[in-house]
Amino acid sequence: MPDSSTADTTQLLRAWAQGDSAALEQLTPRVYRELRRVAARLLQNERPGHSLQSADLVHEAYLRLVNARELDWQHRAHFFAVSATLMRRILLDRARRRIAAKRGAKAQPLDLTQALDVAQVKARELVALDDALNALAEVDPRKSRIVELRFFGGLSVKETAEVVKVSSDTVMRDWKIARAWLLSELAAQPAAKTGRQ
Repeated sequence: MPDSSTADTTQLLRAWAQGDSAALEQLTPRVYRELRRVAARLLQNERPGHSLQSADLVHEAYLRLVNARELDWQHRAHFFAVSATLMRRILLDRARRRIAAKRGAKAQPLDLTQALDVAQVKARELVALDDALNALAEVDPRKSRIVELRFFGGLSVKETAEVVKVSSDTVMRDWKIARAWLLSELAAQPAAKTGRQ
């Protein structure tokens, strides 16, 4: 059974989705700190001296969320999963723009066994992982979503299970399989891009 704070947050999310602006005012301070934590975790990847701060990332995601009234918020974890996905997309757009500005540099493979924290992932590796996740989503959307929620969103196994609506054991099994699949996919990317075997 969810604690009262989680239940209150869920009720506020649902009221907000139904157009209650007072609910949004109550919701914002409840979720802001956690959103900043997720943003800070994602921004640890950025190069030194980058201009985007965690508050900026949260605000940009917030602007996109405010217009997402058609979403049917299931629970608090669902909100944070959507928020993390938005922040991931914002950072991927920035990474792709940086890479496009530096045409010709070679992508390096990502080692998921050592880089399970977004903080260790550079822009090219982030883009390579996103490409691999998109390929995985075509084969198995649930496994791709689990990686996204755990790796980018920082959700726990239990929270991920709640969002995906499967058991924690299934999340762990899918996480292990997806990680192995992604490692294989990422290892093949440089060879495929350069034409080497």
